[in-house]
Amino acid sequence: MRRPSARISLIAVIVLGLVALAAAWALTRKAPGDELGFAVAGEARRGGLSLALAPAVADVAITEARTPGRPLVVIDPGHGGKDGGAPGASGKAREKDVTLLIARELREELAKRGRIRIALTRDGDTFLTLEERAAIARRLGAALFVAIHADSAPNAQARGATAYSLSEVASDADAEMLAERQNGEGAVASAPDASLRALLSDLATRDEMDASADFALRIIREGRGTVLLRPEPHRFASFRVLRRSGAPAVLFEAGYMSNADDEATLLDPVKRGQIVKALARAVEAQAAVGR
Repeated sequence: MRRPSARISLIAVIVLGLVALAAAWALTRKAPGDELGFAVAGEARRGGLSLALAPAVADVAITEARTPGRPLVVIDPGHGGKDGGAPGASGKAREKDVTLLIARELREELAKRGRIRIALTRDGDTFLTLEERAAIARRLGAALFVAIHADSAPNAQARGATAYSLSEVASDADAEMLAERQNGEGAVASAPDASLRALLSDLATRDEMDASADFALRIIREGRGTVLLRPEPHRFASFRVLRRSGAPAVLFEAGYMSNADDEATLLDPVKRGQIVKALARAVEAQAAVGR
């Protein structure tokens, strides 16, 4: 239950944000005939800021549950296309191939259980920006968002899975560096979005952080005993794709591509299946809590 002080703080932040938005609109309003500027409710506009999205965003298929109206999880296989991600220690595979394998098998496992709807941000070797990935989750109204990755480290002995949740402050230097690296991949340059919708979305993200952490911890609990985990497997940082997804979100690093044993695990259908089943159990349990 949210404490009253937290509720008051949130209201104060919203009020201050609206005041700032109104001031910015007043200062930057364009003269008649100028096509750009901030829009007010009901104002007809000929121009504005637009973001060109890849055709793949419009072609996302949803695997339905046995019962209509079930929650939707969006699974985001990291990397793709020109962005291969981390190379495997043996040179047999790249991260983009492993993440797609896991995502497809997770979709299949969840579809077999039939309790939740599923969508993949990409179902082929497609390049998507971080914003496009998050936009898919927002457009589809995702209840949960899972970004799948496979890590890399200078230390070839590093191995094990990690579940990262969203936070303003990183849990440690490694998490902060990973977030910086992930946030830089496939980023798109755009002007600051000062719309009321974006402002309220950013405020709502703060409420999603607790759910994001709960989701990460649930993945770890479901994986213990069957999935090799890193020491302190729950970590957190400010991941852009998690922040923009509009849903409780986790970035799951399934293992280290730079470690020969982890790479072998990720390429082995049986061992990879143990990871997939743990993820499926966590997704279903988290979706049930969020209903």
